[in-house]
Formats: sequence, structure tokens, C-alpha cells
Amino acid sequence: MDLSGFNFSAGTLFASLIWGTIGMGFLIYGKKQSAFIPMLGGVGLIAISYFIGSPLYMSLTAIGILAAIWFLMKWQR
Repeated sequence: MDLSGFNFSAGTLFASLIWGTIGMGFLIYGKKQSAFIPMLGGVGLIAISYFIGSPLYMSLTAIGILAAIWFLMKWQR
């Protein structure tokens, strides 16, 4: 198995841990409350760990997803 395409730097692993954990929290919250927006946002936060290899771009994307969740939940009321 060739793992040369993966980035196993400390920053990437730490950013994946942080954003994946926050995403899991949103996913669980959305599922328990039957709220589609936080659940979808949680899936998005978990997914960026798999698709974005740079810790900076991963964090910027995650902050954008969090802002979208906040805006959509505020706009929904």
C-alpha cells in the first residue's frame, strides 16, 4: 500500500482531531434534536479531514462551515 499521498504532519493530525471532534458533536446534536442543518454541518466538518491535507486550509474551511451553520440556524428562526 502506497501512503505517499497522505500528509501525516503533526499540524494536520491535530487539526483533523479538533475539527472531527467538533463535527461529531454537531452530528450527534443534530441527530438527537432532529435538526438537519447541524447534522449536515457535522458531516461536513468530519469530511474535510479526509479531503483537505493542509491544516491552514482545513481550519479556514471548518470556520466557514461553522459560520454557515450559525447563519443558517439564525436565519431559520
